[in-house]
Amino acid sequence: MKKIAILVAGGTGLRMNSTIPKQFLLLHGKPVLFHTLKQFKKADAHISLYVVLPKDQMDFWAKLCTQFPEILAETPHYLVEGGETRFHSSQNGLAAIEDTEDCLVAIHDGVRPLITPQLINLAYAFAQLHGNAVLSVGAKDSIRKWDADLKQYISVKRDEIKIIQTPQIFKLTSLRNAFKQTFSTAFTDDASVVESMGETIHLVDGDYANLKITTPEDLNLAESLMKSAY
Repeated sequence: MKKIAILVAGGTGLRMNSTIPKQFLLLHGKPVLFHTLKQFKKADAHISLYVVLPKDQMDFWAKLCTQFPEILAETPHYLVEGGETRFHSSQNGLAAIEDTEDCLVAIHDGVRPLITPQLINLAYAFAQLHGNAVLSVGAKDSIRKWDADLKQYISVKRDEIKIIQTPQIFKLTSLRNAFKQTFSTAFTDDASVVESMGETIHLVDGDYANLKITTPEDLNLAESLMKSAY
């Protein structure tokens, strides 16, 4: 079954204390987003890649593609204008796909560059068997949640909690059907959009190294992990 990946990269540099959006910051000498794209191409050279960016970031990405010609040479991709929210950006990415036959579509955070080709392929294979695949890891720390009735934080069993990652992989027909819905604040990720249509979500073991770069500490850790891999 044909494989497609939509990389949603709508972040800013606010929590990074940077004027440069986090997906464009340099990691191991190359833009974070390029590393993410490259992992999907390593997983499957024939995969179709779509990058969803805010309109006001497209020119900057074009400059980076000129500065780093290997981006387009090694990871050719379609560029799609993002939307107001993550939901709308994923929706725009889906709308850009012209395929009429069903295929598997991964939606992935552009700032998760340490996802491995092995894990990508595992998730695609699982999705082909079960209809979808969502990466997750167990919680390492003790967790408490707010109880509105008791007006206090109460303990939660750690083994009942899963931390959700990306990629999240679904059949194209499922995604198109789910994203016809009107946006709701209940949609916390792409899986929740599909789940709202009655589809059972299947979790696959992810990797703690598949971190989402949000803060300077995340970038430093990613740099360290990447260096150790070489």
